[in-house]
Amino acid sequence: MYNLKEIIQNTSDIRLLYVENNEQARVPTLAVLSEFFTNIVVAVDGKDGVLKYHENKIDLIITDINMPNFDGLDMIEAIGKTNKDIAILMLSAYSDIEYFRRSIQLGVDGYLLKPIDITQFLKLINKIIEKIEIKQELKENLNFLEQYKSIVNQKSMITKTDLTGIITYANDMFCSVSQYTREELIGKEQNIIRHADNPASLFEEIWDTIKVQKQTWKGVLRNRAKDGSTYYVDTIIQPILDSDGNILEYIAMRHNITNVMNSKRKFLDYITTAERPLVVQIKIESFDNLQRYYGFEFSLLVESKLSGMLEAHMPKDLNFEAFFSLDNGNYAFVKDCLKTDDMQSTINGLKEFQKFMNTLHVQINTINYEVAILICASYENNVYENVKYGMKHIVRNKQNFFVTNDIAKEVHKVADRNLKILTKVKEAIENSKIISYFQPIVDSKGVICKYESLVRLLERDGNIMVPLHFLDVAKQGKYYTQITSAVLENSFIALSNINCDVSINLSAIDMENETIRENIYRLLSNYGEQAKRVTFELLEDEDMKDFEVVKTFITKVKSFGVKIAIDDFGAGYSNYERLLDFQPDIIKIDGSLVKNIESSKFSVSIVNSIILFAREQGLSVVAEYVENENIFNILKELGVDYFQGYYFGKPALLDLE
Repeated sequence: MYNLKEIIQNTSDIRLLYVENNEQARVPTLAVLSEFFTNIVVAVDGKDGVLKYHENKIDLIITDINMPNFDGLDMIEAIGKTNKDIAILMLSAYSDIEYFRRSIQLGVDGYLLKPIDITQFLKLINKIIEKIEIKQELKENLNFLEQYKSIVNQKSMITKTDLTGIITYANDMFCSVSQYTREELIGKEQNIIRHADNPASLFEEIWDTIKVQKQTWKGVLRNRAKDGSTYYVDTIIQPILDSDGNILEYIAMRHNITNVMNSKRKFLDYITTAERPLVVQIKIESFDNLQRYYGFEFSLLVESKLSGMLEAHMPKDLNFEAFFSLDNGNYAFVKDCLKTDDMQSTINGLKEFQKFMNTLHVQINTINYEVAILICASYENNVYENVKYGMKHIVRNKQNFFVTNDIAKEVHKVADRNLKILTKVKEAIENSKIISYFQPIVDSKGVICKYESLVRLLERDGNIMVPLHFLDVAKQGKYYTQITSAVLENSFIALSNINCDVSINLSAIDMENETIRENIYRLLSNYGEQAKRVTFELLEDEDMKDFEVVKTFITKVKSFGVKIAIDDFGAGYSNYERLLDFQPDIIKIDGSLVKNIESSKFSVSIVNSIILFAREQGLSVVAEYVENENIFNILKELGVDYFQGYYFGKPALLDLE
């Protein structure tokens, strides 16, 4: 269900170019579009569309296809020569596959049939809004990057060292804080500023991270200035690599956080010595966005100005004993409470204080900046961890006020549970208890012709754990690759014992992992002709990092005779773009469409369009989540080739007898 009000609000600032030569079609369609878009530029044919596009700042194009004087596709091709990222929706009364294929090649974001189906229109507009927002965010990020580059040397301490740790460059800020001249630093070892209280293990960790692992090290270091005084720096050390992955040098960027560290240390000292500390943490809402959009220097000014306002306006009758301005838009009020203190009255007072503060503005030069604050309070044991995790809870759940005395305990419980799961994963791998269940896939006559391999974890007590309960945890550790390798081995062993095809799920993480790729190539080579009965189901994965690696992998496995299936097809229009790159053999319809097909005409329509498209492309269609005979009959009538679901069989161990 779409939030119409929210969609209209999001589209109001989008500048639309609407191209339609038929006035009888243009007038009613324009009436619909005007409900969503405030800024509409109208063109009467393709040539006019190109002209209007270059005369106006356009975010989205909605165009008919069949038009004189340049049709819609020719117009899009012409515009694409100057802007390949413009959002485009095609609007046509025809469903010609050639139009559809060419529109995909031109990077069109969606296809609407006349008359406009409002449900399909809303779905596509949601996608368009996301695309435009991402484009705008990228533009703003690039602008921020330029601003950041201009001030980094003024606000950051920068050094470069060679492979042995000898300083080769130091900027003015580093010289100022360390109190050494550039001449005193260049050619000296980095440890000229090392503080004696830093443990040797810390520097062993740093060198292992940047030299052995070739990764970025981040952390807080205590340094010693030339006069012997101590200062603290928030540090990032990055190895600079050549195209072959060899380290050329190291660059370090530091921010002097001595004042912040002192404030935080006093804060921690206070709550450690108090008998019954009440801690109220205050955070500037969306502080990261403040820094991103307005720059680091402006955010510091806001922090500083708000600090004074918080102290000035905190009600005196709440009797807070100390106030601390911390880092990253955080502050804290603290007091040592008596057992007789009325906590509910204090909480009510804090809510009134928050309400008042959120009516104020921070005046920075000529700019009135509206600041909203978030508040988290804790007054029992472990108050520091409670407010730390409580503030994360507030941000994650989009709240603004939270009192907690036990969230740290809950966080520790989750951590303990995850560690126990990770232990079970480790034991299962070591004892070959990562097993595969197989769910049958049948043809239209109900005859089993394929099995999908599904991972399971066999616990020590004989219980079976499904991936929902362990796979995400495994991804955080080093065991995910070993789990995938076990599933591959299980699946290929099963292939030797049955006459059916076997489908194996692969994510972007799997395909981008060199170890897994080499393991797959080895298995395909070893199994020879049997490899032609393998299907790899590519899972929807937004975390794909190296698209070219994935495409190369698909091309190589297809050379062994492997079939490629696109899983969860129909969940998003991005799938059509993937078809052009992955050239699959099979489309697997998204289960959400199948589940609702008995009651949803929309699902029937989408499934039918997918089947028609598959037929045109020579692809097979599989429907999963077939739970009963009625769903099976509906899908069979629509022309689905293969079926999977509890109606035909649950995932289970293969009976090889």
